[in-house]
Amino acid sequence: MSENSESLSLFRQIAILIAVVLSATLYATTILIVSTVLPQMQGTLSATADEISWVMTFNILATAVVTPLTGWLVARLGSRAVMIWSVAGFSLSTYFCGAATSLEALIFWRVVQGGVSAPITPLAQSVILDTFSKRRRGLAVGLFGMGVMCGAFIGPTFGGIIADHYSWRWSFYLLVPISIAAVIGLTFTLPRNMAHVHTRLDWTGFLSLSIALATAQLVLSRGQRLDWFDSQEIILETFIGALAFYFFVAHSLTAKRPFLNPKLLLNRNYAIGLILVTIYGMLNFTPMVLLPPLLKQHAGFPDAIIGYIVGSRGVGALFGFLLAMFFGQRYPRKSMFVGFTVQTLSGLWLMSINLNVGVNELLIAGLFQGLAVGMIWVPLTVVAFSTLDTKDLAETSAVYHLLRNMGSSLFISLCVTEIVRSTGSNYGHMTESVSLFNEVLSLPNVIGGWSFDTIPGLMRVSKELIRQSAMIGYLNAFAMFTFASAAAIPLTMLIARQSPDKSINL
Repeated sequence: MSENSESLSLFRQIAILIAVVLSATLYATTILIVSTVLPQMQGTLSATADEISWVMTFNILATAVVTPLTGWLVARLGSRAVMIWSVAGFSLSTYFCGAATSLEALIFWRVVQGGVSAPITPLAQSVILDTFSKRRRGLAVGLFGMGVMCGAFIGPTFGGIIADHYSWRWSFYLLVPISIAAVIGLTFTLPRNMAHVHTRLDWTGFLSLSIALATAQLVLSRGQRLDWFDSQEIILETFIGALAFYFFVAHSLTAKRPFLNPKLLLNRNYAIGLILVTIYGMLNFTPMVLLPPLLKQHAGFPDAIIGYIVGSRGVGALFGFLLAMFFGQRYPRKSMFVGFTVQTLSGLWLMSINLNVGVNELLIAGLFQGLAVGMIWVPLTVVAFSTLDTKDLAETSAVYHLLRNMGSSLFISLCVTEIVRSTGSNYGHMTESVSLFNEVLSLPNVIGGWSFDTIPGLMRVSKELIRQSAMIGYLNAFAMFTFASAAAIPLTMLIARQSPDKSINL
């Protein structure tokens, strides 16, 4: 920027930090709030479990697709303009999310919200590094991370309480005045002549990869409802996605400056880092999407309690981030090993719960999951870029964040598909046993308070079978979560020790 860090007063630097933290917190807070009120939205909009998950997955997908465009947008418009207009667009789209009267409208505005807010997070840290001198940079980055984490647990807590007393719409409306305040803060604090970082974008590679990822998302999101390859739509989307991915690979191997230079994958730390960040994305948001519908619809938890449970992950992440600031940067492999191990143990615990699970147990599980997320992220980012040349950081960072978001989006769809498939399958198997010819059900100690003699009695039995069938589906999804966590543990040991002269201080 034209006004460098030395020429800005301390008050101006603090004002910039507050405005930037407020802006970056909005996106993370939105994801967590939405996960809290998913069950209420599902009931209001008359959506199925897989349909309401699109509210999360397509938002993350839009963010993933637009994030690599950040450098190109900055080169065209400048960091200040991109930052302000992104937050302003977020404010407008958030209002329309709350005002949506149909599932289609809500998904559309969530896609817009994810797309316009995609540049906020990568630009926020860039602005902080550009604003503060090296002497104050470590403290500023630490405060930035802590501020974002605080918003991550305050948002769902208040969102759940407001949704419980009013409606899910106010969880969106709550963010509108905050985002407007962020726009005003950015307008009056950011210097007007922020440096343009000229970055060339390989549009051919970017568009072909985006089409491949978008069609993969559509196949996973709609496949179960349309009976997979018995549907012409699924066949067409699969064909287009496979063709686009083939075109992306062929273009990457032959172009002079592709979107992702295949030679960069020869760097061991970066290649393993891409795999780990994909797994990290798979683990990050999945429990927050799966638990609220399970707790609301099948265990009878109120929205306010679900908000506390989701918010507990933010509290754990805050402590994990603090540990990573000291332990993670010095011992990155050990920090990631511990983080993924804690995630695996939490997944094993989730595989053992039932519909009578207590609030305290869920709060503790959320704390440990958040702790693991915090301990993984900082050292993972450090080691992934530690052995790369600085001239490749813009390109490699775009792909890094792209895979993180795509891991979240695709894995959520896989888990929801498994829940829907398993629920229907298990319900069919269970109903086969509910018969007058089943002698076991004639025993008084077995039948308990259930009745097969009346229609209301049969309805209660059917409802209980649905609950138990769904619980099995969720346990299968938690097993997928656990397997993904465990698969990452040995990969952390394959990372080479970072070179001191090329390490990145985050």
